[in-house]
Amino acid sequence: MFTGIVEELGEIVAVEPLADAARLRIRGKLVTSDARHGDSIAVNGVCLTVVDIVDGDSFTTDVMGETLSRSSIGKLDVGSRVNLERAAAVDSRLGGHIVQGHVDGTGVIVSRDPQENWEVVRVSVPEALARYIVEKGSITIDGISLTVSGIGADATGEDRDWLEVSLIPTTRELTTLGTAPVGTTVNLEVDIIAKYVERLMQHR
Repeated sequence: MFTGIVEELGEIVAVEPLADAARLRIRGKLVTSDARHGDSIAVNGVCLTVVDIVDGDSFTTDVMGETLSRSSIGKLDVGSRVNLERAAAVDSRLGGHIVQGHVDGTGVIVSRDPQENWEVVRVSVPEALARYIVEKGSITIDGISLTVSGIGADATGEDRDWLEVSLIPTTRELTTLGTAPVGTTVNLEVDIIAKYVERLMQHR
């Protein structure tokens, strides 16, 4: 489990294509400092397992085909910057919200509206996920725990569902979302509680 509080901006330093999979080497000095084989690290919101520690500042991880197809991980290349977070410790503060690292789908950044002290970012939402998203609720975008500041539908009917988040300077400076241009594909994880409630109501 994670909290959606990004600890470090890492970098993809190697990509090795495998049969229906890929092995990534990711540099992140902080998250690697106490990592061991089998530990979980969230990479852009995707929970991945550490295979090996390399040179004390990077780790390798295997990404299966399903993850490559369901997330934006397959679009990463050498030099790509990524958000990194170690699994939450039982005795730590829950600074964000409950994040599983299980991506529900992807969206696309459709607009950015910078203000003096914050920036509003609009992201398209797959129709299947829109029902789980509420204004002032929690959303995970590329592993970042954020509050939904607005929701709506596009009058054109294309990418008709969208959400907006407001980025404070810290988020803009310390995460990939701060500089991701319009058109960037991002990973989305909705609040797990909403999905459980829906499932329970279906069996009443």
